[in-house]
Amino acid sequence: MTWLSPTPDPVDGPMAGAERPILEGMLSHQRRTLVNVCAGLTADQLALRPVGSSNLSLLGLVRHLAKVERIWLRKRVAGEDVEHLHDFEAHDDTDFNQIDPAEAPGAVDQLRDEWAHADRAVAGIDLDHTIDVHGHAMSLRMVYVHLVQEYARHNGHADLLREAIDGTTGR
Repeated sequence: MTWLSPTPDPVDGPMAGAERPILEGMLSHQRRTLVNVCAGLTADQLALRPVGSSNLSLLGLVRHLAKVERIWLRKRVAGEDVEHLHDFEAHDDTDFNQIDPAEAPGAVDQLRDEWAHADRAVAGIDLDHTIDVHGHAMSLRMVYVHLVQEYARHNGHADLLREAIDGTTGR
């Protein structure tokens, strides 16, 4: 049987109330939007680069956002001593450039695992906790905003890629 990228469970975060649940809810929504854009595609389809002028693929976006989750929440905010993903130190877009359709199921699972690990890593950390980012203090609150922005930007890319692959829109 051919593997198909799974459809995520829907999420519904609060629209009012305390700040942290709103930030966490919006991040969860953006996370699941990416996986939903990929849902129902084969590994080969996820690996396609349908825009000739770009190295972007849905699989590359999945790999990239797993790397981003690990860097920002686990390594920078929580200070976990975990290895980087996808040859981060090379600064050469390995997450986008070294694409193998055979790795798609594992990459989707890894992204979802990173969500769980990242959420656990920062669960007890105050939103006012700061980290140093290139000589500037950045709060966990701003890291959440940054991640929502990162996903939203790439989810726009993902929408265009999905439409170019099979015509599907509005996921």
